[in-house]
Amino acid sequence: MSHNVELNQIQKAVLTSFDEGYVELTHDWGGHGLPPVSFKGRGRGAFKLRAPKRGEYALNSRYYIDVQGKVVFVFDTANCSDVHVDATGIYLAGSFNGWQDAIGDERWLMRPRVILGRSVLALAVKPEVFADGGDVLFKFVTEDHHWFQVDTSAASAVVDDENNWNFKYDPAKTGRHLFQFKLSQPVELSENNRLLCASKEGDPQLVDLEPGNFFYELRSDKELGAIVEGKKTVFRLFAPRAKWVEVGLMKTISEDGPDNWISLERREDFVWEIELSENLSGSYYWFRLDGPEGATSLFDPSVNVLDPYAKAVVSREGPAIVIDDKAVVTPVSKFSVPHWEDLVILEAHVRDLVARTRFAPEEGDVAGFSHLSRYAAAKDFYPSRLGVNAIELQPIQENDSESPTDYHWGYMTANFFSPASSYGSDPAAGSQVEEFRELVGALHDRDLAVILDVVYNHVGEPAHLMRIDKLYYFHLSPEGHCMNWSGCGNDLRTESAMATRIVVDSLKRLVSFYGVDGFRFDLADLVGKPVLEIVEKELKKIKADIVLIAEPWSFKGHIGPELRDTGYSSWNDGYREAVKKYVRGDYGQDGLIYFLKGSAEHYASWPAQTVNYVESHDDRVWIDNITENANNDGTHPALGDVRRTHMMVALLMSSVGIPMLHAGMDFLASKNGVNNTYLDGERNALDYRRGLTFPSTVEYFKRWVEFRLSDLGELLRHYTRPKEAYFEFMTVEGSSALACVLNANGEKGNRRLLCAFNPSGHAVEFALGEWADRDWVQWADHERFWGKAGSPLAEAPGDTLYLPPLGCGLWVL
Repeated sequence: MSHNVELNQIQKAVLTSFDEGYVELTHDWGGHGLPPVSFKGRGRGAFKLRAPKRGEYALNSRYYIDVQGKVVFVFDTANCSDVHVDATGIYLAGSFNGWQDAIGDERWLMRPRVILGRSVLALAVKPEVFADGGDVLFKFVTEDHHWFQVDTSAASAVVDDENNWNFKYDPAKTGRHLFQFKLSQPVELSENNRLLCASKEGDPQLVDLEPGNFFYELRSDKELGAIVEGKKTVFRLFAPRAKWVEVGLMKTISEDGPDNWISLERREDFVWEIELSENLSGSYYWFRLDGPEGATSLFDPSVNVLDPYAKAVVSREGPAIVIDDKAVVTPVSKFSVPHWEDLVILEAHVRDLVARTRFAPEEGDVAGFSHLSRYAAAKDFYPSRLGVNAIELQPIQENDSESPTDYHWGYMTANFFSPASSYGSDPAAGSQVEEFRELVGALHDRDLAVILDVVYNHVGEPAHLMRIDKLYYFHLSPEGHCMNWSGCGNDLRTESAMATRIVVDSLKRLVSFYGVDGFRFDLADLVGKPVLEIVEKELKKIKADIVLIAEPWSFKGHIGPELRDTGYSSWNDGYREAVKKYVRGDYGQDGLIYFLKGSAEHYASWPAQTVNYVESHDDRVWIDNITENANNDGTHPALGDVRRTHMMVALLMSSVGIPMLHAGMDFLASKNGVNNTYLDGERNALDYRRGLTFPSTVEYFKRWVEFRLSDLGELLRHYTRPKEAYFEFMTVEGSSALACVLNANGEKGNRRLLCAFNPSGHAVEFALGEWADRDWVQWADHERFWGKAGSPLAEAPGDTLYLPPLGCGLWVL
């Protein structure tokens, strides 16, 4: 099919190196010779255009048309670093074969082939398959349902209105629409490089020439930020497309901003730097820079930009504070993290923990690191009373809170290296650096491992990295709009070399300088498995027992199963939903058995690779979710709500994996049915007096935690996966009630545990079979946890085990 030159335009123009690239036309070129495309830029020398070889086009667009007229789809394994795959189990899936329906269907299995000397997988499809019309969109997927990421720089990559990237086969683009070019001199990234497409009619088309994948591989290993070295201070900023960079210095904070702007020099690795012969510790600074214009840029020479490597900041806007690490007097706290299978985690928020204690600040002020440190030293410190051995703090890095007095959950990070200025007693003096270090030490003194919730999938406002280079640091649509799989509107391109380095370097600082013991990665699906693996490798060099936890989903997908071969544990949303349904009588035993045994195979390859939980900071709290009351308001829970809660914690502490509680669960903390309270400090603040209303529930949680961590509780904690015979389950016909003997095969010695749960509204009896007439001692029921003294109310079960409605219990043999 031929097309007139005046009807053909440039659809995409991409640099594949500093002096090479390709131009994609809207459809096949039907004219004689080469299309009238030329380079528009300063001093780049000769511009040579050529048609690509069929194989080159195939590797770029993931398809080509063979001599028989078939569409040959091509999968290049060399470009798929996001997962380790067996190249024999990859399928072509698309709009023409039902996407998911293609998986496991031999007709869509990719086969080995060689193109331009490279081993690839390919599949030839007759064009009649696509005769029904509509866009022919496609991707590649493994037999275990891993969908490979789309290379957004590929000529055939398209994005829909919901931010879904796919490859697109277009019968009007068979290879004659794609042309490669070479420049005799490399481009200057700081300039607006463009291609010009002439037309016989109308104005010529001018298109921005955007850097491709090579751009995201640019990196430097130099130390960045403000570095104090004796009597000198060095400033460095990586800015690959900047025309110029300046640093503005202030001894004191001024509304007029810096009056002393100093130009930095660019090095070959795109790091801009200046060395000043003065120790500037305690001084304030901003960067300013300029760069090319266009949809993928947000350069503005009039805007003060916060150093992404700033060790402390005055506020989300800045300025940054020069910090001399050697001047910090608080020693970094050393701590031996419990083995993962021995962890019981409490998720909590700095201000929520302190707000209603005697350690809270005076009215009009807000709690911060120093207040929590003092509370942590108190005898009645809540996490210690509950008995957990790890605390997971919601984000403490600088966030985009507009004012220090604003309540903020912290999930909009404005700087990855700086402890939150709003948690410092004197943020302008950088007190938050010393005070966070003291807090970690205070928590360690209470034998609590310190895990931080960190957010590397998007950034807060103002997005300083966007001012440094929007294209390099953010995922963008073809029109230059930020992608939004995070739901926050500015997804970080963590796979860019220096974005990866920011992630790794900031985490390393939190471990080595502050003594942090682990991290939970918010929306880790967007951080990506390759980056997570780099993080694991680098952090374990510093702290071999580092705790690494992923929230493995996003609006884009779920990588929980893909993390099975890594050193990450994952929040288990399946467990969360299953237990909610089970205690309400809406879930069967088979599913619950899977989760009790540790979500083996599909989700977790080793026991502690699942973090089991039913409530977190997100969404409604547990009691509001399961309450019998109207409007999901568990403020005044019914008796059934309390019993279901007791059953839940018994299930949670009896399950293989890492149990996680959310602060307040043990005293049935309610948010009055409100689903999202991320800005509601008053509703989130822990009301410890509620424990006086529900003391038996507080005690019940405490005793179960204590049992989980006891010597006998080792029967619930597993380093390696127990044999199937370790569990012996018993059910009751017509009921979802479930009982289980743990260590049934004796692989952990002679002691046995019997756990039983009845979510139904009627009593049940389990036939105990070979476990009948043993010397079982009941340690707990649905209201009390007596421990080894045993229940004064119950005799040892005989042939059967009786459970009342909404009942549960623990027996020890």
